[in-house]
Amino acid sequence: MKSFPWGHQRRFNAYSNYFKKQFGQRIQKLSVNAGFTCPNRDGTVARGGCTYCNNEAFSPSYCVAGSSVTEQLQKGIDFHKDRYNASRFLAYFQNFSNTYASLDELKRIYDEALRFPEVEGLVIGTRPDVIDEEKLAYFAELSKRKYVIVEYGIESCYDQTLDRINRGHSFEQTKKAIEQTAAYGVKTGGHLMFGLPGETKQMMLDEVDILNNLPLNNIKFHQLQIMKDTIMAREYKENPDHFRFFELDEYIDFVIDVTERLNPAFVIERFSGEAPPRHTLSPRWGLRTPDVMNLIEQRMVDRDTWQGKYFKKS
Repeated sequence: MKSFPWGHQRRFNAYSNYFKKQFGQRIQKLSVNAGFTCPNRDGTVARGGCTYCNNEAFSPSYCVAGSSVTEQLQKGIDFHKDRYNASRFLAYFQNFSNTYASLDELKRIYDEALRFPEVEGLVIGTRPDVIDEEKLAYFAELSKRKYVIVEYGIESCYDQTLDRINRGHSFEQTKKAIEQTAAYGVKTGGHLMFGLPGETKQMMLDEVDILNNLPLNNIKFHQLQIMKDTIMAREYKENPDHFRFFELDEYIDFVIDVTERLNPAFVIERFSGEAPPRHTLSPRWGLRTPDVMNLIEQRMVDRDTWQGKYFKKS
């Protein structure tokens, strides 16, 4: 049996194994909606937000704006303890831009989450244009006693794509924010979306070499899904020929091609995304995320390949 540098037999540096190594047990993420907004919605950068954005599609039922952080976490803890026998958690601030507030407000919100003895740390989703050194210094200090990772929505490494989906920032800003966060000793994560309009498979594969040169700890991949009640949904209805969606079998081989080139030190959180059918307009694969993961892992065995097989350090 092959031996891999991440210390377990799965053919990629898996998130679940990473946390078992970090904490000695399974850790469950709990989504929290702390009522943040986004400079891409309130007029600071733009209005309307990213063209694909519908946060509701990815939020669990207990994660409701207007409920306090404490109420949401307590409901999430009770649910996962009862259903999955989970005992340790990370508070995942997922909705919109979770550093888009004053430092005092951030401290109040995050301190409220960390009052739970079961909460081992924070996962903070945000944009590269709402982070600064004062906030990073706070996260660096916090990370000395709790697990802290700042996750950036990269989505694409190409400015023409970022403009097309109305991200409101450049890739250079993303790169700078990730490098600055890592320089403070704070863990960094990134999201990348495959299948955005205007991008070819080769363009998407080329993004791997760009990502490999960033100081990322974790990475999430997800295929394009078009959510109802978004700007992109309107574009799709008006010009469906502008969009091309991965077939399941095609995506499995493509994401393995990506993984073969990926830095083996990066922890892969997920290979694909899933939203409830009531929220989606784009074609669905008819499988849950764990089922897609199983198919990917089996295909990796069939291809006798693994994360970083063709990784070249630059």
